[in-house]
Order: sequence, then structure tokens, then C-alpha cells
Amino acid sequence: MNFDTLRYRSGCLELLDQRRLPGNIEYLKLRSAEEVAKAIREMAVRGAPAIGCAAAFGIAVEAMRTRHREGFRGEMEKAFEMLSKSRPTAVNLFWALERMRRILDQVEEQDEVAMLLEKEAESIFEQDIRDNLKMGENGSALVPEKCNILTYCNAGALATAGHGTALGVIRSAASRGKAISVVACETRPFLQGARLTAWELEMESIPATLICDNMAGYLMKKGEIDLVIVGADRVAANGDVANKIGTYTLAVLARRHDIPFHVACPTSTIDPDTPNGEAIPIEERNGSEVRGYNGIEWAATGISVRNPAFDVTPSELVTSLITEKGVIMFPDDKKISALLAS
Repeated sequence: MNFDTLRYRSGCLELLDQRRLPGNIEYLKLRSAEEVAKAIREMAVRGAPAIGCAAAFGIAVEAMRTRHREGFRGEMEKAFEMLSKSRPTAVNLFWALERMRRILDQVEEQDEVAMLLEKEAESIFEQDIRDNLKMGENGSALVPEKCNILTYCNAGALATAGHGTALGVIRSAASRGKAISVVACETRPFLQGARLTAWELEMESIPATLICDNMAGYLMKKGEIDLVIVGADRVAANGDVANKIGTYTLAVLARRHDIPFHVACPTSTIDPDTPNGEAIPIEERNGSEVRGYNGIEWAATGISVRNPAFDVTPSELVTSLITEKGVIMFPDDKKISALLAS
């Protein structure tokens, strides 16, 4: 890959602005928690692992910015609050903030804690890349030597610190010489599949075909899809999976056509404190994203809009949960608890 999803340089977080892709490669330079929270909220960066990394660096840049101020602790509390409210569904954000909180609470001296927060954010970033590579290795064993894989939204390097989750599995399998082709759903309404996944696959010369979301069932019925691999924004303790809206539909279609449905995510996406999918908060975004895109509106003026950003796929529709610690076939609460304890 010849891009960085995010990078940290001396008190500044640089984010690849994913709203500008694939037409323009532009980096935002963010030097406060408020700026990072705004970038997360407005989808300049997205994907659960990448959001977690961005939030951690958001705390780090705020600490470096305010470390010489008398009101340092108060500024840091505001930073945690702003970032925690930026997006409610992706649990990696809260996981990363909790790690940063532990550092802040353990050290009194402001210069020292700022440097330690910087180091912890970098550790979270580096761990995500390691986890993704291991996840790809674990998941590639589930990929046949020759197959057509359907994926949804973007769960690639752009959604993580690097390599990717679902797309990371595809990358790893392709690097092992497997004859893979990919069907990428466009992923309405924000078009992450059309703009981002298709771009990543094209850059790596992995054969890919873009389809509208409502074409997936037709291709499954025609026997043109061998397996489905998606990412996740939160996995409940019982294995229910919150992912981009439309994932549940694909899982139902896959079950109807006897197609394996795999979910790839790091264990930081598993939330043992959320018992099931019903307890996962689902973000409802602005209706303007449905009415049009990039300044062009095509919907009837005044029409009411629903725009839930995620849906929940019940664990009974999930063939496997692919993590850096291993693969769980047909996940449930006992299997997930054992994996997290390993």
C-alpha cells in the first residue's frame, strides 16, 4: 500500500481524508481533541479500529497541546468527553479511550503523562497492525484455493491502522497465491465499497467487481458467490455482530443460499459488557446522506428519511468469527468468553 490511513508526527495527527477518496489523496492535520472528534464524527476517518487509533491520538495531541497549562486535567476531561461522543457504535473507540484513561490516572506530572499518552497511542496503532496481519493469516485458511468473495462496506487498510480486517483476510489469502476475485457492494448511503474498497483492491491488482447493494442476492442465486467476509464495529458477548447497515440482509441471503458468512475483527471489537445485539447502540446519522451525495441531491424535497448507520446480525447467522487470537466457528457466549480469556 502506498498510503497511510493515519500517522502521528510530533503532536500532530495526520488523517487521510476518506471523504475525498478516490479522487484526491489529502491529509488533515489535527492538533486538538476537538479537531479529531470532528473528523471522526464527519467520517473523515471511519472503520472501528481506525476510529480507536484516531481517538487515542486525539488524547495524545490534546495532552501535548495543553501539558504546560494550569488547567491541564480539566482540558483532558473535556477531550475524553468529546471523543467518547463522536460515534456511539464502534466499541474500539471506547476500548482505546479506556487504555488512555488508565495512563492519565496513573501519572501526576504533566510533561511525563503527555509523553506516556503519546507512547500509548503509538502502541495501540502498532498493535492494530500486528493484529490485522495475524487475523489475515488465521482467516486465509478459510478461503478456498479458487473463489469469488463478496465483501461489504470497507474493512481494509483504510478502516484500520493498516492491512485491514475482512479485506486483510482477502489480502493475506491472495498473497499466498490463492486465485481470488472479489465482489464489492457499493454500500449505500456513504458508498464506502464503491469509493474505498474498490480503490484498495484496484491498487493491489486483486480482481474485483463493483455491484449495487441490491444485486447481491441475484449473484448468490446464480452461484457466483462462494463466501462472504465482512468486518464489524462491535461484537456482543453472545456473538451478535453490529456492522454497516445492510450486513444483516447479506447474512440472511447467505444463509438462504448456503454460503459461508465470516466476520473478521480484532478482539478489541468484542464487547463482553454488551450481552447481545439488542444492547448495542445504533447510530442514526443525518438524513442528508440518504437524500444525495457530495452536494448532489436526488431525493424529493421534504421527504422524511431514516439513516441508521449499522444493523445487527444474530450470531446464529455467523459461520465464523476471525480474530488475531484464532477463529471461532459458529460463535456463542461460551466460545467468545474462552477466546478472550486465552
